[in-house]
Amino acid sequence: MKSTRRWYNFLYCIVYPFFNLVHPGRVIGREHIPEGGLMICCNHTSDSDPLYLAFAFRLKNQIRPMAKAELLRIPVVGFLLAKAGIFGVERGKSDIGAVKQAMKYLREGEKVLVFPEGTRVHESRGEVSHPKAGAAMLAVRCGVPILPVYIPEKKKWFRRTPVVIGEPFTPTVATRKGTQEEYEAITADLMSRIRALKELAG
Repeated sequence: MKSTRRWYNFLYCIVYPFFNLVHPGRVIGREHIPEGGLMICCNHTSDSDPLYLAFAFRLKNQIRPMAKAELLRIPVVGFLLAKAGIFGVERGKSDIGAVKQAMKYLREGEKVLVFPEGTRVHESRGEVSHPKAGAAMLAVRCGVPILPVYIPEKKKWFRRTPVVIGEPFTPTVATRKGTQEEYEAITADLMSRIRALKELAG
């Protein structure tokens, strides 16, 4: 774990100066970030979203992004990302390994980043979001809160892009482990909370 932390810090310090120059962020609601295990859920419109989030949360709050497995297969880049604690998920099928890794991190008090929509969604192009219930299931099973975050689709070079961090909420279910219907209801609530943050982005 210490080795992963060192790699994360190293990549953070290398990438941040350049990224902050061309794509600076403006964080709203950083005080809402709680201590301990946390499921971070954000809308997804750009490949740069994980970087906006990592820098918004600062080094104090290291995040563990769940990324598409193809990204970790890229030579050198994939090696560095894996060393920094980013883990892959095979899209389009049930990836038990990714689920177990996420649960391990959450139960150890880590902050896991998941994009419920699973892929980039551009509402400006008329694309429709089809969020998955995996994040809700992980939060319920691990007993951690969900933190909704919103990043605008349009990101201008050399202009500050707002990253709006909402208030965390702890999902509850009537059954011991939760049902698919309960997870889908939590996911619908989560996406509503994320969309509501758009008003604060200005």
